[in-house]
Amino acid sequence: MTIPAAGYPRAAALSPRLQVTESTDSTNADVIAGVRDAPGLWPHLSVLVTTDQRAGRGRLDRSWVAPPGTALAVSTLVRVADLPVAARGWIPLAAGAALVRAVRAQLGASGHEAMSKWPNDVLLDGAKLCGILAEVVPSHPDCVVIGTGINTRMSRAELPVATATSFLVAGVDVDEDRLIADYLDALDRHLTGLVAAGGDASVSGLHADVVKSCATIGREITVSLPHGEALAGEATGIDAEGRLVVDSGGDPVAVSAGDVVHVR
Repeated sequence: MTIPAAGYPRAAALSPRLQVTESTDSTNADVIAGVRDAPGLWPHLSVLVTTDQRAGRGRLDRSWVAPPGTALAVSTLVRVADLPVAARGWIPLAAGAALVRAVRAQLGASGHEAMSKWPNDVLLDGAKLCGILAEVVPSHPDCVVIGTGINTRMSRAELPVATATSFLVAGVDVDEDRLIADYLDALDRHLTGLVAAGGDASVSGLHADVVKSCATIGREITVSLPHGEALAGEATGIDAEGRLVVDSGGDPVAVSAGDVVHVR
């Protein structure tokens, strides 16, 4: 059931189509289906929100499920026809940087710290608060759905893993409307700037913003690569294509996809 977006006035002011659904299996799947069936009804920065997602997915087809009312699932459609294909790997990184900025606005002067973990997580005090999954809409290659799952009101007992956290666990009273609005504003600014720079993330300032907010750089890490190999070393930077550069003792390796673990 789709319900009015009255509870999100700030976010609705930034999105041409903001819908709130009481519950769904997957907001990403719903937006993809909507664009497939009626692409003209889903303009750039359209949003679908729920606090009860029952069969969400993360990277590597992991499931993402939370008790109703304890997490926020937000899927945002971005239209990127004017963005060079070679630069589109920056889209999830732009979303991560935007979400870090939005989370930091919630934290204020609380003393908590929000950072990103390459390529798709937002950390609160070093523990996972949010995950991001960007998917191209089949048959609509210029449409990308960016899904974010944010642990808002999960108790410590409800967290899926010991390395996760929530705003509630951190003692932060989250304003969901402002969180979404700040995220949409920063995301659109990042993508607009990237388009204006012809896809050059350094010129647009996105590269610097991503690097500044990334907790992975300078850390000893292990990366599980898509074909099953593992790479261990120090993350030394992010290159011009958004890839993570890893020094494993030989020539630096640029990683475009993988599951990163920060070595503690």
